[in-house]
Order: sequence, then structure tokens, then C-alpha cells
Amino acid sequence: MLLDTSIPYQEYVEDCEVCCNPIQLHPRFEDQELISFEAISIEQ
Repeated sequence: MLLDTSIPYQEYVEDCEVCCNPIQLHPRFEDQELISFEAISIEQ
């Protein structure tokens, strides 16, 4: 997975490469360094 470090807070949905279920992703960057990452399954 590629992340854009120029955007401090991101939120998007991507399909899992293993099971194809959707995952909501929340990466946070500070000075282009990853400071937190949260992935939440939104399987329906």
C-alpha cells in the first residue's frame, strides 16, 4: 500500500488484498513521518 506523506490526515477505503473485504484506513503524518495508522474492517 502506498501512502501520500504530504497529506497530514487521510481517511479512505481500500479492499483487503487477502480477503477483498473493505477496510477504512486512517493514516496520520507529521513532517512526512507516519505517526499513527488505524485500519477498521467495514465488512457488511
